[in-house]
Amino acid sequence: MNSTSLYLLIALAPLVAALVAGLFGTGFLGRFVGRRASHLITIAGVLISFIGSVVVLMQVLNGQTYDGALYTWSIIGTTKIELGFLIDSLSALMMVVVTSVSLMVHIYTIGYMADDPGYQRFFSYISLFTFSMLMLVMSNNMLQLFFGWEAVGLVSYLLIGFWYQRPTAIFANLKAFLVNRVGDFGFLLGIGLLFAYTGSMHYAEIFSQADELAGMIFPGTDWQLLTVACIALFVGAAGKSAQVPLHTWLPDSMEGPTPISALIHAATMVTAGIFMVARFSPVFEQSTTVLSIMIVIGAIGALFLGILGIVQTDIKRVIAYSTLSQLGYMTVALGASAYSVAIFHLMTHAFFKALLFLGAGSVIIGMHHDQDIRNMGGLRKYMPITWITFLLGTLALVGTPFFAGYYSKEHIIEAAGAANVWGASFAYYATLIGVFVTSLYSFRVYFLVFHGKPRFSTEAHTGHGHDDDHGHHGGVPKESPWVVTLPLVLLAIPSVIAGAWFVDPLLFDGFFDGVIAVLPAHPAMAELAGHWHDWVAYALHGFVTLPFWLVVAGFVVAWYCYLINPRVPAAIHSSLSGINRILDNKYYADWFNEQVVARGARALGHGFWKAGDRALIDGLVVNGSAKVVGMVAALSRHLQSGYIYHYAFAMIVGIMALLTFFVVMAH
Repeated sequence: MNSTSLYLLIALAPLVAALVAGLFGTGFLGRFVGRRASHLITIAGVLISFIGSVVVLMQVLNGQTYDGALYTWSIIGTTKIELGFLIDSLSALMMVVVTSVSLMVHIYTIGYMADDPGYQRFFSYISLFTFSMLMLVMSNNMLQLFFGWEAVGLVSYLLIGFWYQRPTAIFANLKAFLVNRVGDFGFLLGIGLLFAYTGSMHYAEIFSQADELAGMIFPGTDWQLLTVACIALFVGAAGKSAQVPLHTWLPDSMEGPTPISALIHAATMVTAGIFMVARFSPVFEQSTTVLSIMIVIGAIGALFLGILGIVQTDIKRVIAYSTLSQLGYMTVALGASAYSVAIFHLMTHAFFKALLFLGAGSVIIGMHHDQDIRNMGGLRKYMPITWITFLLGTLALVGTPFFAGYYSKEHIIEAAGAANVWGASFAYYATLIGVFVTSLYSFRVYFLVFHGKPRFSTEAHTGHGHDDDHGHHGGVPKESPWVVTLPLVLLAIPSVIAGAWFVDPLLFDGFFDGVIAVLPAHPAMAELAGHWHDWVAYALHGFVTLPFWLVVAGFVVAWYCYLINPRVPAAIHSSLSGINRILDNKYYADWFNEQVVARGARALGHGFWKAGDRALIDGLVVNGSAKVVGMVAALSRHLQSGYIYHYAFAMIVGIMALLTFFVVMAH
């Protein structure tokens, strides 16, 4: 099989599987594909993509890359709009991450969605999601990137509102769709600007003109053209990757089934913005203004959105706010020009965050679909596999030395400290404090769920959460079936070892050479390389650094407050009622969007309707012209007397007037 055929197979296998399961398994074109066949077909499609992606990564490591067009979609003048693939170290790594996590989610879904009537439809959607993300990361031009960008947005809308009978799910998917439209509008403007001034959609041609674009001024202003274009592109990234203030859709996306929470938050939609900025690094490097904007916004998200995780009681929402915080860390790395560190954290985060979400889903199954952590406790002895894998994921998330998250997160904090753009100092301290916050909310969940006395009834159990409710069950929790625990075990392995395994090649051995551009004026990566020795020494040194002791502090506070003396959190809560109100209302971001933005938009639309549509268009133009015609007709009616001598007199007067006019004009 030649390379092009392999790339097409990787991209199209999940699409074909999605079409088969969706069209022939849901009643749309019949029910020829049953439940078992639907999961076998879609898992086979993703497995093919995963194996192919691993082969492609091996080829890239051996120096075999590809940048070529597959199909000419349109020709505008001399400009060709093509569909094609760019296979290099960045896209190959992303392909492996996307397909591996997606494969685990597919297998897990067999157990989690076992009793759901929309079984075939769900498998069709998640396979289509995988295809959309592959098209995004494999594209070699902005048109195809935008196609994948919009496709993951569409499928996320379908999946967040998968249980469409629930008003909360419909509200959540509509919210995600609208917030992302704001970001996508900016993204489209950025693409349009780059296309207008380069005449090309192709990455290589755009990046080759980056220096020339850096000297251009946006018409009518004294702003750098690339600054405007990159701000617009980053607005798109902020929407997809849930950065402040376009972050509000992500916690509500928990209304979808748990497997899609893992897929959205770990390896697909929310990482698209981080990937796009890294891909466009030759362009973003030309504007320190945009780098400053990214590092400040990322730092705000890393710290303040993480704080919200401390007050959540829904197990999935705690992990959702953790995702928002970790996406903030990735954005800080982008702003520090440490693009490779951002991609490295994207990869490690994909593994341990998918593990935590799927582990949370396993807990939810064991708790008969109760998601409130206040109703759990002591699950360690009932669900040992879920317990140990969740613990490993938690240790990776908080940045424990030797675990995957440590190598990536620690380098982000160091990159923020070494960066020289405006806002870097704020980002450094925000990410540093964020380590304590992450440890606190992570171990809070861990202790409340798996340790202490059971707070659930062993007689009868009623679901209190927002997730699927497959029925009313009783009895003690029990370990999930193997189709649920196997993905947990398989994801736990890279959550432990991926950091140590990949840190050296990805960050310091030139894996991204020629793909990610960093200008000499931005010294963060060079400074990190100057202090690097090897993964063992780095982890051992981590035990004496401030971030590690912040992790320990978060662990101790969570242990004392939620296991030893549970009265302390209640006392703190009652003494800080004002701050609690702010946190419970999520900094009033949703209130602002609903009461100010949405109401303002409705008021503006109402004003345009009354003043523009009714008064101006209908009243003045349409009805006004009709009234003028009526008035003219009413006046002219009086001239129609019916007497011949009246008409003869009018003709004579008209002739005299014309003759007078011509005589006057002649002289």
